[in-house]
Parts: sequence; structure tokens; C-alpha cells
Amino acid sequence: MQNPETVPSSGAETDDVALTANGLACIRDDFTLFSGLDFRIVPGDVVQFDGPNGCGKTSLLRIICGLGLPDEGEVCWCGQDISQARAEYSAELSYVGHNHGVKDELTPLENLRIAQGLGKAKHSIGLEEALDQVGLLNKEKADPITLSGGEQQRVGIARAIVHKPMLLLADEPTGNLDPALSREIMELFARFNIFGTTVLIASHDLELIKQ
Repeated sequence: MQNPETVPSSGAETDDVALTANGLACIRDDFTLFSGLDFRIVPGDVVQFDGPNGCGKTSLLRIICGLGLPDEGEVCWCGQDISQARAEYSAELSYVGHNHGVKDELTPLENLRIAQGLGKAKHSIGLEEALDQVGLLNKEKADPITLSGGEQQRVGIARAIVHKPMLLLADEPTGNLDPALSREIMELFARFNIFGTTVLIASHDLELIKQ
């Protein structure tokens, strides 16, 4: 896995809300995927972890999510080990994968309404505002089967930002898209710094964050 590539933050670089990793190691079937991994990421950063398939990118995201445990080291949020504040930390997370997760039987607006109902109310923004952020306000009631792959991924991103997450994790978010659509999706992630959201992207595309 390559060192993280970062788009500079436009937000305040405060220690109190940084995501940090100290000496992370991950071992699978006696094979070390990574070890001695350290990083510090401040609000508004857009960071890419890149490398070929099988190098441990998804495993790293699972550890950062708190869904997996590192073999060594710790992940801290606001200076506290995430294992000591799971509920509070999880409430600040959103996730986007290469599979957009959009319900085919629901319109974009209905998809967001369900996401809003399942999430953390105090961070919620208007559903129309979330769709506007991803350029889909004019398709809020569209039949999902009429949307392109890129538009469906935009709905998935809008679902993730409904609650203004402090940390957004994306696992191969452009894996099923052509280069032009990949650039559009990356531009959307770059805009998240207006919320002060930290974005972590795992991708095998070494040039993705530079597009």
C-alpha cells in the first residue's frame, strides 16, 4: 500500500478532531498486509490510500470503521481510541462503496428519506440540499432504472452526506465507472470540505485523487 495522497484541507487543523493511526498492522493468513502504519488526518482533508487489489485497502477501512481490529496499533478519533467510544464514533461515519446501495424500487428522494430516518438527526440537512450537492435536484423523483451508473453513485453519495458526517469512507467508489464519470465523482468528494468532512478513499487507481 502506498503512502496516503492528500488534497489539502480548507478547514481548521485542530488536534481535537483529527483522525490518527499509530503503528497499525494487519496480518491475514500469516501474511502481513501492512505494518507500522501511522497517519494524522485533519478535518476537510481528502485522502487516498492506493495500491493493487489484495494489498489491504479494504482491511484498513474496516479497521478505521471499527468493524475489524488491528493486529497492532490503534486508531484514534478526537484523541480517543475508537474502541473506547464506538457509539459516538460510529455516529460520525458514513460509507460509500463501489456498489452504490441505491434501492431500485425507490426514487432518489425516497432513498434519502430512508437514510435520514436511520441516521443521526442532529446533523441532518435537507434532502433537496443533499441532492443539489450531487447535482441531482432535478431528478429527485426519477425512477432509479432511468439513472445512469454515475447518477446512481451520486444518489449513494447523497445518502452518505444526509447527516453531514465528520468522516466519510469510500471503498473503490469509482470502480464501475469510466474515467470521465470517475473525475466527476472525485470532484464531489473534494467538495465535502465545505462541511469540514474528512474523506478517506481506498482505490487501486494511483492517479484517482490527482484527476
